[in-house]
Amino acid sequence: MSLTQELADFKKGFQENAPQNIQELMAQATATLESTGIAQKAPKQGDVLPPFTLPNHQGNEVALSNLLKEGPVVVVFYRGGWCPYCNLELAAFQKSLSEITDLNANLVAITPELPDASLSTKEKNALAFDVLTDKNAEYAKSLGLVFTLPEALRPVYLSFGIEVEKHNGSGQFDLPLAATFVIAQDGSIASAFVDTDYTLRQDPSVVVDVLKSLAQ
Repeated sequence: MSLTQELADFKKGFQENAPQNIQELMAQATATLESTGIAQKAPKQGDVLPPFTLPNHQGNEVALSNLLKEGPVVVVFYRGGWCPYCNLELAAFQKSLSEITDLNANLVAITPELPDASLSTKEKNALAFDVLTDKNAEYAKSLGLVFTLPEALRPVYLSFGIEVEKHNGSGQFDLPLAATFVIAQDGSIASAFVDTDYTLRQDPSVVVDVLKSLAQ
């Protein structure tokens, strides 16, 4: 089953079970975010992705420049291990990891989660690729990918057992949009997926196809 189908199935289950008022509140928040035009201002195909050096779950620094010496790089931004859509996405990319590495590419995920939380996410999903901590979402902010979780949604998240501050740090409610970039070895963006709807993600099969085109 494709990631796109898995996400759609999960969303359908949520819509069948979650209270209508909560669904309406969450849908309104997404619509409001979309109306800001934030996704249209994000890096696009053909742009050069600014460099980053971020720590992985073990505290080791990972630099985009070093990864690009080995081949193309796939960069996935996710909100946190508390997000079921993010977990489905990460698990799907793990399943496609061998296809990605066979094309001489590296895959990294970037999150505002602190290292202890990202380690839990990595272990929970048995991820064999690096999960990098973008503390306070500073790098994602530099790309124009960040929004602040609306105050109206914070008690809703808590009612689901989601403590964003526990993952990101005290007072930290800044989150990245759902975004996936395929970076060619010259640093240019070969493919860009950015969406304000966190229930949508780029399917790994699309990423693999882009990498194949770069290898030709």
